[in-house]
Amino acid sequence: MAKLKIAVLYGGRSSEHEVSIHSAAAVAQTLSAKYEVIKILITRQGLWFLQDEGPAPAGGRPLTPVIMSDANLQTFDGQKLKADVFFPVLHGTMGEDGSMQGLFEILGAPYAGCGVLTSALGMDKELCKLLASFYGVPIVPYIKLEASDKYKDEELEAAVLKLGYPLFVKPMSLGSSIGVSKVDGPKRLKGALAQAFRYEDAVLIEKGIADAREIFCGVVGCDDKIHTSLCGELKALNGEFFDYKAKYEAPGGCDMIIPADIPQAAQDKMRIAAHDIFRALRGQGLARADFLMDARGNFYFSEINTMPGMSESSLFPNLWKSSKKTYEDILDILIHLALKRGQARGAHSLER
Repeated sequence: MAKLKIAVLYGGRSSEHEVSIHSAAAVAQTLSAKYEVIKILITRQGLWFLQDEGPAPAGGRPLTPVIMSDANLQTFDGQKLKADVFFPVLHGTMGEDGSMQGLFEILGAPYAGCGVLTSALGMDKELCKLLASFYGVPIVPYIKLEASDKYKDEELEAAVLKLGYPLFVKPMSLGSSIGVSKVDGPKRLKGALAQAFRYEDAVLIEKGIADAREIFCGVVGCDDKIHTSLCGELKALNGEFFDYKAKYEAPGGCDMIIPADIPQAAQDKMRIAAHDIFRALRGQGLARADFLMDARGNFYFSEINTMPGMSESSLFPNLWKSSKKTYEDILDILIHLALKRGQARGAHSLER
């Protein structure tokens, strides 16, 4: 029986390009034991390249997605390829935000991970917070600012004082803590806003939680078969909070603790919250729900990532490893769900 062809896409146009490459290396290597893997690098300019060796940051043959009865990919020199499943290991904009998922829908091709709506909503931190709050999950107070807002400095200062320092300024849709700043007082606020606005035209100013602990929960599945992992905790060792440097650049920049050393009741509540938020978003595939916990044990929903880091050292695979599911198990589930969704789409189109 021929192996399924899985097209692993990575890189992309977002500021999380390098993170994507690291994630895809582990995904492609693990999938290759069971499937035929087609590795596709998307450059920072959005060009697609077929990688004969890799994943690699450069080289390869140019190719493009196509709509044909016998192909959904074609190289510029005429080679036709048909992937059975697309697996977009893409973080951030133009990959995790529904745009790539929309392309797969147009191609009529099965794809791993969340759909268009879930991906788009998951990228918008404010909409996710509003949805979580609607379902009774606590969130931290925040202010949203857009680059086009005509606010006065004194109005902003008054609003921020109601939140209280310290606070965090972050771009609305980016992950990997890119553009995020901790602000301890008014003198650093303008600089933090300028930093966040470098990446996006909308930012959040969130109230800081004293002695906050960052707790995470993995989610896999769809509909009434959604599974959550044990909760894990990350502690920044070389900084005040878990920023991009602590995640990816500083050797030993963080300590991963799975399961998190928290009361069982708190872990149970966060797993339920992760499940409920994922289902409310109509999630299908995978996600990682992020929470903050204060010194008194109260927890607050922070955000959800519909394509979390997937390298072997990343939190998501290790959450499942501690929950008795191997990396191979999780990838197999995602491929199965992709095929199931593709079959359902085909059945619905025939009914019409």
